[in-house]
Amino acid sequence: MLSRDELREHLVQSRIAGDVATSRENNLDHYSSLANGDPYYMLGLTFDQPWSYRDILALMAKSAGVVSDPSHRWGQDTIDPDLTIDAVDAMAERVAAVLSRPGPSVLFATGHPTGLLAVHLPLARLCAERGARLLSPGEGWTYSGSGFARPRQIRYLQGVAMLDDKGGFVHTHDADPMRHMFSELDGELPDLVIADHGWAGAAGEAGAPTVGFADSNDPGLFVGEAEGKIDVVVPLDDNVLPRYYAPLAERLVTLVSRALRV
Repeated sequence: MLSRDELREHLVQSRIAGDVATSRENNLDHYSSLANGDPYYMLGLTFDQPWSYRDILALMAKSAGVVSDPSHRWGQDTIDPDLTIDAVDAMAERVAAVLSRPGPSVLFATGHPTGLLAVHLPLARLCAERGARLLSPGEGWTYSGSGFARPRQIRYLQGVAMLDDKGGFVHTHDADPMRHMFSELDGELPDLVIADHGWAGAAGEAGAPTVGFADSNDPGLFVGEAEGKIDVVVPLDDNVLPRYYAPLAERLVTLVSRALRV
C-alpha cells in the first residue's frame, strides 16, 4: 500500500484529484441545477431543507475541495486529494465495522463500469472472503428510461450491479434500478450499500447505510451526506483510466483487512 504522501501524489498525477478534468463551468451548472430542484441531479435523494446555489458551492468547497470563490466561473476546478484520502479512510472504517458482524449483507452497484468498477470489484471480493452475503436483487430486471435507445437491464459482475445495454455495461445516473432492487428486498435493508450516482442516492433515501463515490459535478450525494442520508462520500474524478484507481482500491482493501485483524 502506498503511503499517504505517495497516494496524494498519485491522485494528483492521475487527476483523480487535484486539477481534475471536470470543468468549473460544468460544476457550477450542476450546482445551479440541483439548487433549482432538478431531479436528475438529486440522484434519487430528497432533501430536508432548501439548498441554494451558494450553499451547495460552499458545501462542495468543504467536502470536495472545489474552488470556493463564487466569482471563479470558468476554467479549472479542483478536488482536494487530502479530502479524498480522508474519505477513503472513513469508508474503510464503515466497511470494516459491518464486516466485523456475523454474515452481514452488502450490496454493490456502480454507474461507472469503465472507471469505478475497478474499485468496487476488489472491495466486493474482500467482503465475500470475509463472510458477507453479496446481495443480487433485481438481476435481469428490464426497463426503458428517458432517452434510452432500447431497454436496459440489471446485471451483476462478481457481485457488482450495473446496467446492461444489449451486452455492454453502461454509464448511468439513474436511481430507478436501485429503487427496483429495494422493492424486491421487501423492506429488508442491506447492512451496507457501496455505490455511486443514483444507485447510492436511492439506497440512502431508502434508509440503508450507504457509502459512495462522487465527482465534483455530482453534488447530490454530498448534500445527502450533509443531511445524514449517506454515511461517507469519497470525492474523486470518477472517469479516469481504470488502472489509475488501483492504489486507491488497495488502500481501501488493506485498511479494512487491518481493522478486521485487530
